Amino acid sequence: MNKTRGFRLGVYIFKDAEIIDYAAPYGVFSVARRLDPELDAFLVADAMKPVQTQAGLIVQPNYSFQDQPDMDAFLIPGGFGTRQETNNKRLHQFIRSLPETTLLVSVCTGSWIFGRMGLLDGVPATSRKEPDRLEASEMGQVPIDRLADIAPACKISRARIVDSGRIVTAGGIASGMEMGFHLLRRAGYDEKFIADAARIMEYKEGYSQYKDDIEYVQETK
Repeated sequence: MNKTRGFRLGVYIFKDAEIIDYAAPYGVFSVARRLDPELDAFLVADAMKPVQTQAGLIVQPNYSFQDQPDMDAFLIPGGFGTRQETNNKRLHQFIRSLPETTLLVSVCTGSWIFGRMGLLDGVPATSRKEPDRLEASEMGQVPIDRLADIAPACKISRARIVDSGRIVTAGGIASGMEMGFHLLRRAGYDEKFIADAARIMEYKEGYSQYKDDIEYVQETK
């Protein structure tokens, strides 16, 4: 694969987005930029105003939907806020407006949004497999099972990363790390480059553990 010059990752932030979901892939790109300054990552929100994410952490977006920033991948994190974002028509419209060349990426329950939009029909995808206390109770539901309900035509996978071509999903809160490394792979960087970024982050063992837990699927849509 040829390396994409200046690969740009846009990360969506919204109220009660899970911190690690969006910060981990952003952090991977931040470190990888030490090896190639042409890499870029930035935050995208509905409007240009501070966003309160999970646990009260407030972040400032770099772009709004109206700005329509140029990007090679658009990543949607999970978190408690995905309950509302799943039906956010403005978000759906923004996603549908993106060029076909833009990768649609999710971490954890972010895949629910693609599922609600019908983008996962006939497409393998994943979500978080480990429930919290509420989700494990009779009042809740394991996120990956909820994905199956939201998108019954989706082919549910339990892989860490599922690469279905344009759509790439990751299962689990900390899987944002693996998503960050995989996006470097999709951008055309070789194994030496990615492993070096993992080494700098002192994540060498974690990277080795998960780097092959990827399900590649020929896109059917």
